[in-house]
Amino acid sequence: MLFRQLFDHESSTYTYLLADDETREAALIDPVLEQADRDLELVRQLDLELVHVLETHVHADHVTAAARLREKTGAHTVTGRPGPECADVHVGEGDVVRFGRVALRVLATPGHTDDSVSYLLVDPDRAERPGDRVFTGDALLIRGAGRTDFQNGDAARLYDSITRALFALPDATLVYPAHDYRGLTVTTIGEEKRWNARVAGRSREEFVSAMSALHLPEPKRMRDAVPANRACGRAPAPVQG
Repeated sequence: MLFRQLFDHESSTYTYLLADDETREAALIDPVLEQADRDLELVRQLDLELVHVLETHVHADHVTAAARLREKTGAHTVTGRPGPECADVHVGEGDVVRFGRVALRVLATPGHTDDSVSYLLVDPDRAERPGDRVFTGDALLIRGAGRTDFQNGDAARLYDSITRALFALPDATLVYPAHDYRGLTVTTIGEEKRWNARVAGRSREEFVSAMSALHLPEPKRMRDAVPANRACGRAPAPVQG
């Protein structure tokens, strides 16, 4: 499998490119609009066919490149349920997204937002058998977790998503989040069980209390990013009248 981790400095967003070595079919996870040309050029240079654009959730800190990549390549846009109506495919717990011999099983991980999903690499012949990595969006970050104070966020649901779905994976599973603000690129489930300050050693009630006390400022781009991302990266049409 071909794998690349890409970065947008403005929003500290990681985009992931995965592809089957033989068929050259590829998928991008969480692409950023301003980096669309970079991503398209990399796909071209590596002689790949982009067939899926996967979103982990409706982002509030950047605008997705999903619509632009779909227009340029014909790739299908994929989001969790309940996600933007503009997406080609809406996925939920246990669904499998395939491209060539690469398979990603969907884990429902709501809490940061109500549509949040994670994508677990699995054996293409036995989807119940986990692979070596999971893409967690903003649900589980490196030594942290996504905020829960907007977009139908729910701290109790996020705690359950992390502890019951993600922490149920093997400790050696590599965790690739949608963001990092300190230059870290990857962690493991085992590390986060031990060292994640938001979750490790905390009860559900303690986690909910800690999340409610964060009092974080609104993301700088939330007012334009969320409406655009509900339109797959297109600015919504102005209201008439």
